Amino acid sequence: MKIFLNTSDKNPTIEITKKVKIQQRSSNTKMIKIQQRSVYHKFTEVEIKVPNHIKEDDMMDWINDNEQLWSDQMDTKEEHSSKFIGGNGVDDYDGMNEPESDCEWRFQCPVDKDGNSYGGHL
Repeated sequence: MKIFLNTSDKNPTIEITKKVKIQQRSSNTKMIKIQQRSVYHKFTEVEIKVPNHIKEDDMMDWINDNEQLWSDQMDTKEEHSSKFIGGNGVDDYDGMNEPESDCEWRFQCPVDKDGNSYGGHL
């Protein structure tokens, strides 16, 4: 059995190849491969402080312009703390809705006094 774990991108996969002998009535045998492709994902989130004067319409630009506040922290947490979970994770988290993407980035603001929350894709 061969197991290959591909963690080179943000959507890791595990491929398992197993050789199985099929016995025929004669003494000859054939080697065939049984293969499986499984998709796993990791979900990671970190919190950052954003100045109160940043408006909702400017939030995405501010976050992207200040990537140094969260990028390394996110990578470290993803690498050391996040666990592999079966599936692509699209239906498991609010706002994660791009099944065709290998990686999806979002931000989410806390709920305000009126019960509303603002967020979006980065």
